[in-house]
Amino acid sequence: MIRIEARARVVALALPAIWGAVAVAYELTCPLAQEDGLGARMTSSAVFFAVGTGLTAGVRRVLLRELAQLSEVAKAAQRVLLRPLPPRLDGLAVAAGQLSAHRGADVGGDLYEAVVTERGVRVVMGDVRGHGLAPIGTVAAVLGSFREAAHDERELAGVLRRLERALGRHVDGVEGGAEGADGEEFVTVLLLEIRPDGSVFALNCGHPWPYRLGRGVGRIVGGEPLPPLGPFPLPDALPARYCGRILPGEVLLLHTDGVEDARDAAGRFFPLHRALVEAAAAPASPEPDELVGSLRGALLRHTGGRSGDDMALLALRNDRPRVPRQGCAQTANLRSSTRS
Repeated sequence: MIRIEARARVVALALPAIWGAVAVAYELTCPLAQEDGLGARMTSSAVFFAVGTGLTAGVRRVLLRELAQLSEVAKAAQRVLLRPLPPRLDGLAVAAGQLSAHRGADVGGDLYEAVVTERGVRVVMGDVRGHGLAPIGTVAAVLGSFREAAHDERELAGVLRRLERALGRHVDGVEGGAEGADGEEFVTVLLLEIRPDGSVFALNCGHPWPYRLGRGVGRIVGGEPLPPLGPFPLPDALPARYCGRILPGEVLLLHTDGVEDARDAAGRFFPLHRALVEAAAAPASPEPDELVGSLRGALLRHTGGRSGDDMALLALRNDRPRVPRQGCAQTANLRSSTRS
């Protein structure tokens, strides 16, 4: 593969080399190039102008091809790191999107993932200190740990402890292998477990609580959040907090703090709650991909495309059918048998 790429690069540079050889040969061998008359000088200028144009075009073509290849490789790596979520997960419609503070990047310091497990759909959303490309190593460490721990650990507490250990190993590796590490890496993390009946359990380390869109718009809250992962060790007891249920048709919206902290040119914050109220006022329950897309567009308009922080959104809608409670079904059967 390396030899093929090297051969292609040599072929791409062949034309500029030929143009350069023509210019040198003209200067050394053509009698007209040795004359001092106006016509000779004009001819020489025309030759060298043509040669310069050819060289510029050839080099530009090579650079554009190299840039396209690098962009393709970078986007492939970004898709592996923050892979697209499937549109449906165990009866939940899912959509996600983000905006990086680094121009030209598809990922930054925000992270999210959702997987189906034996306990239900488990979701993580987090925000690494810093923005742009610098926190990507930490994002990779936390996401990689979650993708394994979400399936291996029976309780959410076990998942969170695995994330803490992964972050600690990553920080230790950076401090040991790179100069200038400040040892102050931290990550806000929200872990959710959405069970088959719509019950939501959560562990929150310094992250914004999500919104629920149904008959109205409000946050689901599971108590006071823990500190972000990194600066302080997790407590010995880590019970997952019950946050209520999302009923069929209701939408859960997770976000990073960059969304509500986004400012316009006048310094006004992005009105996320108002935007969600408008979405919830529609006759039908909003589609997750349309909700994320409309919020993303509104954020771009609000900030004028100049965000100072990364922003991420993740929407989940409960599309599971309504199932009557077991007690009600047993009562109905009993009444029917009594009448007969």
